[in-house]
Amino acid sequence: MNPTLKKFLVTIITVALLASIFHWRAYQNYTKENPYTSNFFVFWLSGKLILEGQSPYSVDDWENGHEEYGTITPKEPTFLYPLPVAIFLTPLGIFSLGQAYYLWQFISQVIVGLIVYLLLRRWDSPAQSRLLIPIILFLLYFGPLYLTIKIGSIGILSLLFVFGALHFLDKKNLFMAGLLFAGTMIKPPQGILILFMLGCVFLLLKQWKFIYGVMLGGILLLLLGMFVDPHWVSTFIHSSQAAFDRRLGVQSNVWSFSYLACNENTTCYSILGASGMLILLAVTIYYLWRNYSKINNWQMLNLIIPIAFVATLYLWAYDQILYIFPIVWIIGSLVEKTKSYILPIIFLIILDLYSLFALVQQASTSHDLWSLGTTILVLLFLLIATKMKTKPAIDKLPSSA
Repeated sequence: MNPTLKKFLVTIITVALLASIFHWRAYQNYTKENPYTSNFFVFWLSGKLILEGQSPYSVDDWENGHEEYGTITPKEPTFLYPLPVAIFLTPLGIFSLGQAYYLWQFISQVIVGLIVYLLLRRWDSPAQSRLLIPIILFLLYFGPLYLTIKIGSIGILSLLFVFGALHFLDKKNLFMAGLLFAGTMIKPPQGILILFMLGCVFLLLKQWKFIYGVMLGGILLLLLGMFVDPHWVSTFIHSSQAAFDRRLGVQSNVWSFSYLACNENTTCYSILGASGMLILLAVTIYYLWRNYSKINNWQMLNLIIPIAFVATLYLWAYDQILYIFPIVWIIGSLVEKTKSYILPIIFLIILDLYSLFALVQQASTSHDLWSLGTTILVLLFLLIATKMKTKPAIDKLPSSA
């Protein structure tokens, strides 16, 4: 068969297979889950209100929207996310809740599939390319992504921003990279620390264009929200602080564990949590600064993302969807170094089983402390994949005459 035709047929079959899997997963959730009680409802409603000229930051508009479209009492007095998030999601408000829920799930899976495909292409090797479908299948049962799809979370937007920024970092377009990294502020608790570590590294390297890009991106997000509500920042800070206070001691970060270790003593946990956060950030920044010329941009993000998530003030399991970046790197590197698929598959199985176990614990206790183990697993296998020596290729024996 003609190689070009064969490649075309393989591509068509792969796309059709993945599309069927994505549809199946989205349709299963569509028929079995109640979107009115999920996170997705508040995202959909926020976009719907903006389309109608209202504000999800208005207590009255928010309550009336719940009564009109959800017939449920709001869990929070207003929308808990930065207002630009609602603006990004306005297209979903065009559809009914059920249609939007299915569509968002399907699109989210497509985005994950495309990003995994483009990341694997960086090796330019058939060995990694063959892993596309297995990786996606395993990732669909990776706890954070499984939960993201099920509840219709917006972590996919952060995934897109980081992937786009990584692309521009590799192209040495630091201004555009900084501009896109500013998009991680749609989830400020994690975005702030990601930007802080990146900003410190590029400041130490005197790469000012990156800093200018981040500043412009932040200004654009600020102005975007001000078109709907000029006072949105103060409203967001007030509502998010209240939400943070109610969730102390239940999340997989240094602050929650400090809170529990200090037996809920405010002074103790503040000192212990701040110390833990600063140590993690300082050590990571120093390491990246000293080794910047020895590692690539992808490897830099592989370390920054999990450290930012452990050090952050606020984190749920679905936020760990950004671990897709280090996970794909680990798998590709293990294949490259071991010349085998065995260890990468073992890693994926362990990761899936543990992350799903952590989700079960969260569902049964309303505490997400076990998700710290997911971060530890990712960091452990990052270390293994980084330190592992490349297995030499076995030369073929000359054929006998």
